[in-house]
Amino acid sequence: MLRVLAVDDEKPLLEELLYLLRSDPRVRSAEGASDATEALRRITRALEAGPDGADGIDVVFLDIHMAGLTGLDIARLLAGFARPPLIVFVTAHEGFAVQAFDLKAVDYVLKPVRPERLAEAVRRACAQLDRDRQPAPSAPAAAPAQPPVVPAAAPQRPSVPEPASPASSERGADQIAVELGGVTRFVAIADIAHVEAQGDYARLHTAEGSHLVRIPLSTLEERWAARGFVRIHRRHLVALARIDELRLDAGATSVRVGSAELQVSRRHARALRDLLMRQATG
Repeated sequence: MLRVLAVDDEKPLLEELLYLLRSDPRVRSAEGASDATEALRRITRALEAGPDGADGIDVVFLDIHMAGLTGLDIARLLAGFARPPLIVFVTAHEGFAVQAFDLKAVDYVLKPVRPERLAEAVRRACAQLDRDRQPAPSAPAAAPAQPPVVPAAAPQRPSVPEPASPASSERGADQIAVELGGVTRFVAIADIAHVEAQGDYARLHTAEGSHLVRIPLSTLEERWAARGFVRIHRRHLVALARIDELRLDAGATSVRVGSAELQVSRRHARALRDLLMRQATG
């Protein structure tokens, strides 16, 4: 069972989070801290007492935007310890997911917090804690030497090739898996208008919204080139058929894709103009 510290400088949100955590049978105890200083003091005391101490903390449910140190600052400080508690970020801001997972966060929960989504974060924390507590496998004892056995010749069967393992994030050739609120669903690649690089992640933009996937933009550029996606900038990959307008302004090039206006780098501008011209002339 988990020993939890919840950190949020908005008291009503902290109380709601603690209520939900204490209602979960997998949570042994849940205490709150209303600012970064108090949180660090409690975490330091827990680390000094050791994992089996009375003040031990297994997981910190951590807001990002707080006065003074942010939740990301706290996570960076904890990363310097040998056995820090697990981190689950709970925030109203979607844009910090890349940094959060780079800091080895177990989960990233968006506010307003739904009970079923928080329950999934608790499940992930329990699973990670169980993995961390698994003893390292010992080397098996050497078996006594046996004389070699020569098997009788068996009739040959035609070999059956093993199925190729599909890309972990794609199903078939036409969809890509995204996670939203702890639920994995599949988005049609044809619905994606443009892709934005965010570190080792990529944000897929569709008419309905955006989705973050843990795939570098360079991988998607190579994988989707045959589908008409072109690189226009180090941060942007665009479906050629979704470009509504090409703009030239004082030597700068940009494209309009739906309501988004995206800059085109100089190194990609000429190739993009040629592609659009060939597309327009059939």
